[in-house]
Amino acid sequence: MTKSPISENIAKGPTPVMAQYLGAKEQHPDALLFFRMGDFYEVFFEDAKTASAALDIALTKRGNHNGEDIPMAGVPAHSIENYLAKLVRQGFKVAICDQVETPEDAKKRGYKAVVKREVTRIITAGTLTEESLLAADTSNRISALVFALGGLEAALAWADVSTGEFAVMGGHPQRLIDEASGLNIGEALLIDKDFERPHAKILASLAGSLTLRPAIKADTKSSQIQLCQGYNVATLEGFGDFDKLEISALGLLYEYVKTTQAGLLPKLKPPARICADNFVAIDAATRNSLEIDKSQKGQKAASLLHAIDFTKTPQGGRLLCDDLARPLLDLQAIEQRYDAVHFFVDDEINCTKIRENLASVNDMARPLSRLELNRGGPRDLGAIGKSLDAANKIAAALPQILPPLLAKAHSDCNFNNKPNLSELAQYLRALLADELPYLARDGGFVRRGFDANLDEFVSLRDESRRLIAELSAHVSQIAGMQLKIKFNNILGYFIETTPKQAPILFEAPLNQTFIHRQTLAGMVRFTTNELIELNSKTARAGEMALARELALFDEARARISACAHEIRAANDALARLDVTISAAHFAIENACCRPKIDTSTKFKAIGARHAVVAQALSKSGAIFTDNDCELDGEGADAPRLLLVTGPNMAGKSTYLRQNALLVIMAQAGQFVPATSFELGLVDRVFSRVGAADDLYAGQSTFMVEMVETAAILNRATAKSFVILDEIGRGTATYDGLAIAWAVTEYLHDVNKSRALFATHYHELTSLAGRLEAVGNSSLQAREWNGELVFLHKVVAGAADKSYGVQVAKLAGIPKIAIERAKMVLSRLENDKTNNAGLSDDLPLFNAAQTAPIIQKSPAELMLEDINPNELSPREALDILFDLKAAIK
Repeated sequence: MTKSPISENIAKGPTPVMAQYLGAKEQHPDALLFFRMGDFYEVFFEDAKTASAALDIALTKRGNHNGEDIPMAGVPAHSIENYLAKLVRQGFKVAICDQVETPEDAKKRGYKAVVKREVTRIITAGTLTEESLLAADTSNRISALVFALGGLEAALAWADVSTGEFAVMGGHPQRLIDEASGLNIGEALLIDKDFERPHAKILASLAGSLTLRPAIKADTKSSQIQLCQGYNVATLEGFGDFDKLEISALGLLYEYVKTTQAGLLPKLKPPARICADNFVAIDAATRNSLEIDKSQKGQKAASLLHAIDFTKTPQGGRLLCDDLARPLLDLQAIEQRYDAVHFFVDDEINCTKIRENLASVNDMARPLSRLELNRGGPRDLGAIGKSLDAANKIAAALPQILPPLLAKAHSDCNFNNKPNLSELAQYLRALLADELPYLARDGGFVRRGFDANLDEFVSLRDESRRLIAELSAHVSQIAGMQLKIKFNNILGYFIETTPKQAPILFEAPLNQTFIHRQTLAGMVRFTTNELIELNSKTARAGEMALARELALFDEARARISACAHEIRAANDALARLDVTISAAHFAIENACCRPKIDTSTKFKAIGARHAVVAQALSKSGAIFTDNDCELDGEGADAPRLLLVTGPNMAGKSTYLRQNALLVIMAQAGQFVPATSFELGLVDRVFSRVGAADDLYAGQSTFMVEMVETAAILNRATAKSFVILDEIGRGTATYDGLAIAWAVTEYLHDVNKSRALFATHYHELTSLAGRLEAVGNSSLQAREWNGELVFLHKVVAGAADKSYGVQVAKLAGIPKIAIERAKMVLSRLENDKTNNAGLSDDLPLFNAAQTAPIIQKSPAELMLEDINPNELSPREALDILFDLKAAIK
């Protein structure tokens, strides 16, 4: 068998520590290996070069291996998270190789024994748990996609390791990709042989990073055994009716997460089976076009989520994002959300009061996961304790008679129903000090008076500190100069002097008192017999105090873990309560209405507004012009497909998006910005608005437009809602018109979806007379004193013209070009069937008015004759007066 380069290196006899490093690296070749060396994490060989470039840290050398210097880089252990964040953002995996015993423990195995080190965790983009590496109000999920033979069916599993979420959905690959586009996926897992599948590549493009796994990791039988062992059950049937493909996807994901935790069982909730038919399908192009959770620039600002998000808690922010990403198709569930929002809209005083109380609630899901993974600290204990107290306070403020959704939230937060939570909250309140350190090993997080043994150790430690201060004054008096006593983990307490002060301490009689310990650049260190004795006492007291605190920390962690299910339920209840009150606050502030929703195919919005645009205009003091829109899938009371014409900048795209967003908000359980809104449930929302070249995929603007249009025509149903903007504009006029015409007919005759179609092809408006369920509407604009005024009002009927030349004028097109455009437009309008007369004078200036000859002013002529370098101050002043006169 051929040995790997690393195996050969080990065989040639590296140092024991380097052999340790190379052995760990061989087990994790695809990750940067951060190797703990005292107070630093160090990387070697090629990893060092990579880390140095990625983190902008120094690349040095350490030792020699096989006759060559070993490249090395390192970062302080206390700031490792800052560096991990940078590496993860750049797509790297990082294996953390920690010391798993102390140097003292190692010496018990032999004087030359090397401290044991093991990889304790692999950090990847989809398995983050650290607070500093995550956005508080955004989920960070990892997903796994598995295909059936033939690729017509698939299963998508996903998890959020930071909160414990774990779920799976089966179905057609495209429907699963739609779902994935709203999950905020940090990392995607695929079986290596599936990577070339089109849907697999789309998933990879949606995720922050991609990891390929061998097919054996998705074996159904192995996956089922692993999941049953992980959850300590004999069968998965108690969690859901999973098919084989779904079990494979769950197993692939579970095994990988387990690998990243260095063999520890993932702390994930039991898997939930999600049915695609319960939610509105929204593909990635539509999410991007409608800017649901982020703008097309990738930022939360200017998105629908940003406009309506008045949540006060991190978990509430994440839940609102999920609600918008996955609107409901269950009429009863939607109405339950409406009832809850309506309750607080009608009780504005209680709404405001509870919203203020929510501001004191911390996230509990992520601290709980960190604690269960043995990765948490005292602040995680504090976050849970503080939030449990706040939850009970909020429950007490709610009235007894509540809508079903709020009644459940009240029950999950009320300590009267949760004695375990009440006891835990009381315990944490008594245990924790007011100021908490980040790490448990820093100590000082237990409140004085909680534990008598700890108090005794702390008193002894603090007494030692007082004695250290007295000794510092004593040795300074003996030496006749100011001396400082300092501390580090290697020497303990020591006396530090400058090289200029040190010589006298080496001489009699002071050398009888001061014992030399260490000489460094810029400092010399000493000790005394009293300091040695005091150092020993202090170290023992500090060690005993810290050991007791760590034991209390483990006890608190165990108590929290025992209540994990109830804590997660309370956290989810607070999140739902936060989202509900956020919706009520938005509804009150923006005069929103409760939608009337049923199973019909109607769409009737009266006085509706675009939530994002209206909010932006309001901040600038402007007023958004509301508009109505009525569609009927049956084509009886209103058109099923409405053609929207009018000039650019008049608001066609805003009008289209506005109505699609009303659907998403309504089925997400939100009140909507309108005077009234009636909606028959929508199964899919499609948006083809705006275009951009997909250069990465090698697709032009027109090709992207056609691909997205094809997806709509192939997938939209009679229950879908479609908005289309300027189909066909990316090609020749007649080609574009033909495509737009055919798309309109297909939507009307085949898909039969409720649809809005904005176009500049006025020929299309004639379809309203030919197709029974097509209507016309237009955005009003008027010319006033030669200027174009946009009224932003939608009225029935087609626009009389597009005002393109006037818009070009507003954009700043040169006057000569505008005049030429008017001339060409006039000829085209006068002779639509024959424009051959234009061909001879198409060059821009042939028939345009002659460009005026620009005459130079007297002032300009004077300036041309002046050489500033030759002027005296007096001459310059005279010329200035002359120029002033010339201008007049």
